[in-house]
Amino acid sequence: MSRLSGRGAVVVGGTRGIGLAVAELLAAEGAGVVLNGRDADTARRAADGIEGAVAHPGSPSDPDVADALIDRCVDEFGSIDVLVNCAGTPGLAAESILNVSSKLFRDLIDAHLMTTFETCRAAAPKMVAHGGGSIINTSSFAYLGDYGGTGYPAGKGGVNGLTLAIAAELKEHGVRANVVCPGAKTRLSTGSDYEDHIAELNRRGLLDDVSTQAALDAPPAEYAAPTYAYLAGDLAKDVTGQIFIAAGGFVGRFDRQTPAIIGFRDHNDSPPWTVEELADLIR
Repeated sequence: MSRLSGRGAVVVGGTRGIGLAVAELLAAEGAGVVLNGRDADTARRAADGIEGAVAHPGSPSDPDVADALIDRCVDEFGSIDVLVNCAGTPGLAAESILNVSSKLFRDLIDAHLMTTFETCRAAAPKMVAHGGGSIINTSSFAYLGDYGGTGYPAGKGGVNGLTLAIAAELKEHGVRANVVCPGAKTRLSTGSDYEDHIAELNRRGLLDDVSTQAALDAPPAEYAAPTYAYLAGDLAKDVTGQIFIAAGGFVGRFDRQTPAIIGFRDHNDSPPWTVEELADLIR
């Protein structure tokens, strides 16, 4: 397989879980891959297991680390053609609005939104100068807010908005940007703390029985990786500004949000709506 032959790819969070599965598949498709993770030893071991891959550890929420990471890809492989953001950290019960600390909230925003922003900021000008590229960011069903929490859904919602804005701005330059909301069993979705958290969400009615079972029996990470690989290559050359779902054998797409009209009248010849009128319209 050589659909990505000659292309340079950065996979943030590529040392474990979904990110590692994506890095392995991109390399199998012919890409040169830079693996990023916070822990240097883990990053090195992961890179050693993928032919031609190199490790570049650090936290890309730091702009200097993000710049160096993208530069490393250009130095090693000649260009940055694919950027995949897979890094993340769980919030679990500690991030409820009833008890979350400001520090934890900021840490979660850093891990999800700021890491994504900094790597996109560093990569986008180089992709434009090179004549194209593909940015694939990772979000979650949690952005809908159905599962409670604060920093995790806020960060993932921010990733969606950021990606759609990048897609619109860079389309004329041949740079595509899409989102994947994966469902897979990783270190973030295993263990007693995670299972207790899912059970508590179910008890509170925030997670139905079907979703609860799916969360506790998630498919292996390699089931999510092909969607990323598809979006990285030319088969998806016309696909940008979309939010996909990759969960085991289920592939889906979120419809783009559009406003539904509740009421309308021309402000040039009508007064503002009264509170009572709005109550009648909205109830």
